[in-house]
Amino acid sequence: MTTCPLKADFKKLCQREVAREPAEEPSGCGCQKWRTFVCEPHNFRLKDVLTWRLFKTVAMGQGLSLLICGTAITCQYLAEARVETPMLQSCLSYTLLLLTYTSALMFRKGDANIWKILKSKWWKYLLMAFTDVEANYTVVKAYQFTTLTSIQLLDCFVIPVLMLLSWWFLKTRYRLVHFVAVVICLLGVGAMVGADLQAGRDQGSNSDVLLGDGLVLISAALYAVSNVCQEYTVKNLSRMEFLGMMGLFGTLISVIQMAVLEIKAVADIEWNWKICMLFGAYALCMYGLYTFMSVVVKMTSAAAVNLSMLTADLFSLFCGIFLFHYKFSGLYVVSFITITIGFILFNVVSMPTIEPANSNNERKYQVPTEDDHDGQLATDLQREQEQDEV
Repeated sequence: MTTCPLKADFKKLCQREVAREPAEEPSGCGCQKWRTFVCEPHNFRLKDVLTWRLFKTVAMGQGLSLLICGTAITCQYLAEARVETPMLQSCLSYTLLLLTYTSALMFRKGDANIWKILKSKWWKYLLMAFTDVEANYTVVKAYQFTTLTSIQLLDCFVIPVLMLLSWWFLKTRYRLVHFVAVVICLLGVGAMVGADLQAGRDQGSNSDVLLGDGLVLISAALYAVSNVCQEYTVKNLSRMEFLGMMGLFGTLISVIQMAVLEIKAVADIEWNWKICMLFGAYALCMYGLYTFMSVVVKMTSAAAVNLSMLTADLFSLFCGIFLFHYKFSGLYVVSFITITIGFILFNVVSMPTIEPANSNNERKYQVPTEDDHDGQLATDLQREQEQDEV
């Protein structure tokens, strides 16, 4: 007996719909809506959460923290040698970006060529580089006026500002689980600060705490603006363009600012092979940070990257136990575990991703809808029909 093809197709469609739809909830129950608000409108399985992508994201985030740890260690050694030239250090890292990525843009063709980019968007990248340079400079200056504890606490201000800017400009829609993850990470920072106070590591200055705290908050806001711009650029345009323009304008701004503010400090440096090695190590760490941070931002988001880098101070402390004889505290381990758990939780639930919007390579944030699922269902059904015919 031959089965009608139309009836068979209808049966397959009904079976898929029944398998896809969740069981109906009792009348008046808001569990489904609450679950949607907390995470997403579908259930999670362990194998869907603990993925290779999540592991790679966590590993790369901690790699960024290690690079920041490298910059902190080199700065500590430079400070012991009485070398305080933050703009010279920034200038070297931007110069490496200039020599690699900016040079590469010169050989690209079409709209990706450096001259085309400068003709249409030079002022945007100038402002972006200015915020990044000044964010680096203001946080270094803050150490002259306030304590390490204040800087560690107030520097976390970058995360809520960044999430607010992402919500506003990038149309990123966070769920309750993301805010819970941020709170967990901040609790980890609190444990780290408590360990610092317990170990007597409240370093820094008390000459003008109000000014120093203000500089930290300004730096956090500038970092947030710079990171949002970076996320938009690497996801809509290209990493090469972002890094090339940062190298070009970052070098220009830092050279001018160094000539105005640090010419005497640079002239007073007693150069030797150790000082040269420290400057080189700092520049390479910053170069790696800019390069790999753009990769992680493209994979996740600027907010996730900043959460992962909260462990940078802990890596610096662990290294300081051996290099600078810091006192160890069990709270450092608690802090590291807490921040890592918060970072993983933040990345477990996906956020809207950038998808192509039109043929002009412009992109926008989109969230999968029921129409997308229906379209996929029709595609699967058509594919099965073709396989049956074969």
